[in-house]
Amino acid sequence: MKDIIQLRDRKFRVMIPAEEIDRAVCAVADRLNADYADKETPLFLGILNGSFMFMSDLIKKIEFQNELSFVKLSSYEGTESTGVVKSLIGLNGPIEGRHVIIVEDIVDTGKSIEHMVHDLQRRNPASIEVCTLFYKPESYKKPFPIKYRAMEIGNEFIVGYGLDYEQLGRSLKDIYVVTE
Repeated sequence: MKDIIQLRDRKFRVMIPAEEIDRAVCAVADRLNADYADKETPLFLGILNGSFMFMSDLIKKIEFQNELSFVKLSSYEGTESTGVVKSLIGLNGPIEGRHVIIVEDIVDTGKSIEHMVHDLQRRNPASIEVCTLFYKPESYKKPFPIKYRAMEIGNEFIVGYGLDYEQLGRSLKDIYVVTE
């Protein structure tokens, strides 16, 4: 692990080491295992691209029958949210009567979650919950509750473990924060 890295024009320093991330993923998986053990084949719905590493590690720790799918949404340019959520790849197949767990890398403003939840609610699932690796309580102002939060952070801009800066840094196993 390098303490400082450079991605394009920005420098980043280690904020959360991989071991701490793994402990948080284990803890949230334990909660999901307890809550969904008696549900019929819940659907984990990962939001690409950022959630792929979290989803992969999370699902390995899940002990109940489940299905996986992915959707792709976009709302960021560089380090800033555009405020507009675009669906780039959508969900195929029915979810009526199913328990759906949206898997996100990070929940900050909540625009992507709000967009996703409204889209899913029209399809009549049995339930919808959100499981996120990172939650920014100071930024989130939407009414939909985020039940499964692996870690809470401030308003820092972070990369690594699936999160990117201009498409770089996703493969880093640790979380890095932008330095000023």
